[in-house]
Amino acid sequence: NRAIAGLYPTGSTIKPLIAAAALAENLIDPDRKVLTHGFIEIPNQYDPEIVYRFPDWKNHGWVDMRDAIAFSSNVYFYMIGGGYEDQKGLGPSRIKKYLSLFGWGEETGVDLPGEAEGLIPDPAWKKKAKNEGWWDGDTYLLSIGQGNLLATPLQVAAAFVPIANGGTLYQPRMVKEIMEAGEDPIKVSSVVVRDDFMRPEDLKVVREGMKQAVDSGSSVMLNQLPVEAAAKTGTAQTGK
Repeated sequence: NRAIAGLYPTGSTIKPLIAAAALAENLIDPDRKVLTHGFIEIPNQYDPEIVYRFPDWKNHGWVDMRDAIAFSSNVYFYMIGGGYEDQKGLGPSRIKKYLSLFGWGEETGVDLPGEAEGLIPDPAWKKKAKNEGWWDGDTYLLSIGQGNLLATPLQVAAAFVPIANGGTLYQPRMVKEIMEAGEDPIKVSSVVVRDDFMRPEDLKVVREGMKQAVDSGSSVMLNQLPVEAAAKTGTAQTGK
């Protein structure tokens, strides 16, 4: 069952969660515009002649947080995820903390068998699994949903619910059927996993960026829906 057991890198669908985390940690004003050049370059700490380049999918120019979500700027999220120049980053521990708060890296608890937990990589995991150190590049890749990160489609969908409703993460539930008019409706009680774990004003900024994505950004194909929509695209590269 790929919805609950298929494990995939999330790509840029992680960016709203990274944005919310950066706001919660007061790392950046959402209105601050930063200049992106289509990539960042990091010199090797042991040999400055070796320079690592982390690309964007295009040069977005000046962007604030809403723009970065709407147009899916990799460079902006490299900066707030891993830090760059004068911008402090979340780092792997805080990224893992907030992804966990949104329900990644653990079963959602949906009432179906065979659910997978997913994986939020961090330095301890990499040392144990690969016997390797954690590098800045690992944090940059994690910040845009690449690298060793794995999540199920249901985990991603469930994580967007608190963004939409202002901060309540629910346990997904299955519904067997919808009753016809006049019959007794099926009552399925809601199970709250956690609430009030993010400031509503921070989630509002994220929603606005996702709404902008539909109005004029990377999700513009959804602006013809008969309902108001907010969204985030995501494409992940793999070794294949």
